Amino acid sequence: MSAVNPRRWWALAVLAAAQFMVIMDTSIIGVALPEMQKDLGFSQGELQWVFNAYVIAFGGLLLLGGRLSDLLGARKIFTTGWVVLIAGSVVAAAAQTAWVEVVGRAVQGVGGALIAPSAMTLLMMLFAHDPKELGKAMALYGAAAPAGGTAGVFLGGVFTEWLSWPWIFIIYVPIGVATLAATKLLPAVGSRRGSVDVLGAAAVTAGLALAVFAIVRAPEVGWTSTGTVLQLAGAVALLVLFFVIQKTVREPLMPLGIWRVPRLGSANLAMTLLGAAWIPMWYFLNLYLQQVLGYGAFASGAALLPMTGLLMIFMTAITAKLMARVGAKPLIGGGLLVLAAGLLWLSAVEPTGTFVVDVLPASLVAALGMSLAYIPTMMTAMSGAPQEQAGLASGIVNTTYQVGSALGLAALTAVATSQGAGQLGNLPALTDGFSAAFIWAAVIAAVGGLITLLVMRSDKAAAAPQADAAPAARGERAGV
Repeated sequence: MSAVNPRRWWALAVLAAAQFMVIMDTSIIGVALPEMQKDLGFSQGELQWVFNAYVIAFGGLLLLGGRLSDLLGARKIFTTGWVVLIAGSVVAAAAQTAWVEVVGRAVQGVGGALIAPSAMTLLMMLFAHDPKELGKAMALYGAAAPAGGTAGVFLGGVFTEWLSWPWIFIIYVPIGVATLAATKLLPAVGSRRGSVDVLGAAAVTAGLALAVFAIVRAPEVGWTSTGTVLQLAGAVALLVLFFVIQKTVREPLMPLGIWRVPRLGSANLAMTLLGAAWIPMWYFLNLYLQQVLGYGAFASGAALLPMTGLLMIFMTAITAKLMARVGAKPLIGGGLLVLAAGLLWLSAVEPTGTFVVDVLPASLVAALGMSLAYIPTMMTAMSGAPQEQAGLASGIVNTTYQVGSALGLAALTAVATSQGAGQLGNLPALTDGFSAAFIWAAVIAAVGGLITLLVMRSDKAAAAPQADAAPAARGERAGV
């Protein structure tokens, strides 16, 4: 047994801070979107690339980040990830055009894809000697995710309202430098021999990006246009190529045998649909608050705090206990259906609506559904995997959440734009577009809930023992 690291709790603080910042990077964007749109010239349909550029890079490269962490050493990849994240933040803050902003966000996503898996590897190395300490460490690490989401919503409003939107990226520079200075607290690990499936990583990332690009442009050029058909066909071909590569290379990013793990497939399907419903809701709710109700950035961020606060409370203190009592399947299926109900309620928004009537109650219902479903889905995806494949199972389910988020946001942006959301200043048209997006997000969530209840195998015993090991244990990210 390796010696116990005497500085492990200080090291955990560094890792939790990294988790906090990576999650905040997704939520801090929301309230700044309208200001970025005005300054950088994004169209209403193109604006989602500020979010999706990060998500595609992060989700597409997450498995590669884990593999590099195994081969080159977790501390080295963790440090490299922060250097990349800082560089992306500088580019995003300094951007004067839309395409430069998108590039900066993509670079940030690459940094996050290196940080997240290496941080989890380091945590396991520090605390694997004692299951009780490991459970406590994972609880603290997991709590940093919803805390980062909540802080991002608030700080995004503060920076955008009283400074300017570039500050939502500038803040990462001093924090990143401080984190790099503290990496000496982390255990050093030597490299080992092995190959890196760069081609597989490139195929899945390019396929996802091309699919999103095609869906975003389809309302403008036509769903049956030659360009759209060829782009979607190319995306499918790249994703098929990814699976062919995984089957043929000696050391794949995702050994296909992992899919024989019980309930991994159904859990990943639920996670995909959860991301495809939740992230568009959060995105369009920000736009409704500012572009229709006329809220400023700070007021918009403050308006979302009750929702993110409820998420934080349930994910860290309640959901795991419920899971131990009733099992995962009822919470996943029921949570998705509750999310669908909240989204359907949100679809009733009015051009002359108010926060208290049109937003607050519906957003709390949606947040309740998300908080019930997310942790059980994550744990279910990992519960059947053998110990040596737990990290891979975690990486896959995190990736499917990001993929669902990107494709869902692209598709529902297309729906909203076709229903009037592209007509800035026309409040009824904007509201109609946002309402249509909420309705279809509700359909996605409801389908996910019904499939889960009908298809997923009940297995309370497999998941319940993990309930005390921390709600958001292996790099979970709920989007806010």
